[in-house]
Amino acid sequence: MKILHSVPSQDGFYMPAEFSPHFGCIMIFPHRRDSWQNGAYAARKAFAEVIRVISKSEKVIVCARYDDYDAARFMLPDNVRVVEMESDDSWARDVAPTFVTNGKNIRGIDWGFNAWGGLADGLYFPWDKDNKMARKLCDLLDVDTYDKRSFILEGGSIHSDGEGTVMTTESCLLSGGRNPDMSKAEIEEELKKYLGAEKVLWLPKGIYNDETNEHIDNICAFTSPAEVVLSWTDDKDDPQYEMSESCLDYLENTTDAKGRKIKVHKLPLPSPVTVTEEECAGLDDMNGQPTRIPGERLAASYANFYISNGHVLVPQFGDKNDSTALKILSELFPEREVVGIYARDILIGGGNIHCITQQIPMAEGFGYINKA
Repeated sequence: MKILHSVPSQDGFYMPAEFSPHFGCIMIFPHRRDSWQNGAYAARKAFAEVIRVISKSEKVIVCARYDDYDAARFMLPDNVRVVEMESDDSWARDVAPTFVTNGKNIRGIDWGFNAWGGLADGLYFPWDKDNKMARKLCDLLDVDTYDKRSFILEGGSIHSDGEGTVMTTESCLLSGGRNPDMSKAEIEEELKKYLGAEKVLWLPKGIYNDETNEHIDNICAFTSPAEVVLSWTDDKDDPQYEMSESCLDYLENTTDAKGRKIKVHKLPLPSPVTVTEEECAGLDDMNGQPTRIPGERLAASYANFYISNGHVLVPQFGDKNDSTALKILSELFPEREVVGIYARDILIGGGNIHCITQQIPMAEGFGYINKA
């Protein structure tokens, strides 16, 4: 593995779309007791179901702490690779590398990670183990790595169509805890240079009460070039209504990098999901403070799905809109099997299926493929 100080776009590398072919997927076995209730028992079962489905069509690599390796190996299918690696939590989307490709080879980007806001409004401290994971994973996979630790970015804050357009939210990337000394224009230029993008779409908002400062992967996702799903509610009394409406207005009045109008498919949200007293009782405190309060609204969204080679894995919440979301996504992904997975026990940790996964693109020159 080489540490690179050049710029991906100048080297001919770009971030492919999630719906493009994958070699595999990276995940992290859950363990943090102030994130996952009752010692992460329920979360582990939910993660294992996600892993089982993804592993049907692509390689899954699961990172587990030393103390959790045996449990992970016991719970997970034989075709899943389990490796020992320390982490602070289990959000692979945000701490694993963002992979870029030139069509023949892949490289990783090692962004800076500060737990979604550092000392300004981050969610935990310390975060040093998480901040080392991207480079360790690139070393494990034997892929060269762009050193961009000077720039704070999480994988859940960006989506790419693979054709020059990248999406993010203003509420996240312009937040005070990430890159406060950079202007919007400067941040956009970094995204273009490192993701090989020609245009950045800045949606104004994300999902209400999303503690990541409203990541893009909860509100909107590409389903194909120039087509997206947008989380939506018709309830004008819900604070989410104005947030989604502002995103719809933006998307309907912009174009992608190729000048195409963007087709927006409304993806209904579940009814508000709130934490129960029993769930809160199963969570450890963080520095003497509760991590969840009974009645607290969680950022539940069907847009937080993962696209594998053979499936689309969609969060389910026991809500009347569960089946509607599956139907909409089945129509948008006719060549993949759309699978609903009950994900409340993942959501209690703060994110969902997309947040716990990070895809590894397929590339003919990827050495690890040849060794597998």
